[in-house]
Amino acid sequence: MSQRLELAGIRKAFGATQALGGVSLDVGPGEALAVIGENGAGKSTLMKVLSGAHRPDEGSMRLDGEPYAPGDPLEARRRGVAMIYQELNLAPHLSVAENIVLGVEPGRFGWVDGRRRREQARRALDELQSGIDPDAPVSSLTIARQQLVEIARALVHEPRLLILDEPTSSLTGVDVSHLFKVLDRLRRRGVSLLYISHFLEECQTVCTRFTVLRDGKTVAGGELATTPLPEIIRAMVGREVKDLFPRTPHEIGAPVLEVHDLAGREKPRRAGFTLRAGEILGVFGLVGAGRTETLRAVFGLDPVDSGEVVFGGRKQTSTTPQRRLRSGMALLSEDRKQEGLLLNRGIAENLLLTRLGPVSSCGFVRPKAESRTTLDWMERLEVRAQNERQPIGELSGGNQQKVAFGRLLYHDARVLLLDEPTRGIDVGSKAAIYRRIGQAAAEGRAVAIVSSYIPELIGVCDTIAVMCRGEIVAVRPVSEWNQHALVAAAIGQSTESPATVPVS
Repeated sequence: MSQRLELAGIRKAFGATQALGGVSLDVGPGEALAVIGENGAGKSTLMKVLSGAHRPDEGSMRLDGEPYAPGDPLEARRRGVAMIYQELNLAPHLSVAENIVLGVEPGRFGWVDGRRRREQARRALDELQSGIDPDAPVSSLTIARQQLVEIARALVHEPRLLILDEPTSSLTGVDVSHLFKVLDRLRRRGVSLLYISHFLEECQTVCTRFTVLRDGKTVAGGELATTPLPEIIRAMVGREVKDLFPRTPHEIGAPVLEVHDLAGREKPRRAGFTLRAGEILGVFGLVGAGRTETLRAVFGLDPVDSGEVVFGGRKQTSTTPQRRLRSGMALLSEDRKQEGLLLNRGIAENLLLTRLGPVSSCGFVRPKAESRTTLDWMERLEVRAQNERQPIGELSGGNQQKVAFGRLLYHDARVLLLDEPTRGIDVGSKAAIYRRIGQAAAEGRAVAIVSSYIPELIGVCDTIAVMCRGEIVAVRPVSEWNQHALVAAAIGQSTESPATVPVS
């Protein structure tokens, strides 16, 4: 029997940049193949080629033994190839049902059949056990629930090949479990999966084989069950990654930020913690627990109904983001596409926009100083790009995130509020970000990290606070936490110290 998908020697260049330099892979009916690689390895370009968004310059593609060369994404969908992108591609002003069938609406004589549209959307949502109302506007949903709508859109027409690019990056543990069950059912029905994830544990759960891309080329492949993870990581980065969670020695000093019984319009309901100079504080909780809302309220993005924020020894509860920036506090948003970056502007503008003084004279930006400073930071952050003027929207998600994080360091903020700072970043880049966070703490900066990735919190933080239903229910040194205890506290089962439980 022929393979479901066969790629041979796929190449794609954008000007002088060779995004794909020879990719070959295959996946059979009902098989799940993990496509693994660092940011900038060519994964996103390859997926866009498969989904019809780009046409390859060289190479051949076959789908179920027939030549495959889609002219656009709609043709790819009609051929049975569906794509779930990491970055959401939804129309926020339309309903959930309208988004799910967008471009392939059911109807007759030029009129859309609203009842059939709703039924199709409901079936796809029910398969995900999402509980989402098909009539709800997408703009009213959280990012995690919008991700489920994106997945439902891919499922609605029963694809033969489903491509998933970091599908769990915004999902709760429950949603991830539901997704994996859906993927298993699809596989059993003969649907082939190409699964992209930086979480290698996920790849082991979902897939049987893997292919590694590096610098736009296929460099390794094999069975996941028999290949050690260090070997896969070495193939990804082209070198040994000895420490995935590097720790830089740092000393914890006096309090610089104190939050007492903070409450917003909806969330948080009651949040309290103390952040000290040189401390790395992790904030864990299920999606919807109020973690992001807490950081936004502290930074002045969301209104505060009650409680107080003491920053730099002074009570500064009601404020604005501009004042926080001037006072030395900076926030990294979890939604870099909508809030964190100006996607149509260059790297230099995005990196320097909150602090133009060092590259300006008499109110005018000095281009040479701007370029020199940006190139220096790009080297420090290991940003891969054509040059400092390249629109940041053209970079991979990981490189975009590096620039967004680098802006906080360039701004020289003394308090860093980081919301999911390594979302969508590969293993090697994560280690680099962790080193930068450790260096920031060693310089005396205070860092608060919201993260859904427990190994990250345990590996990087000094202290971890847990939120449950809008409240911070426990704050303890990292040595007193393990994965079981964190999850138990997050779902409201226990807030007692797990000191008697061995820390994993």
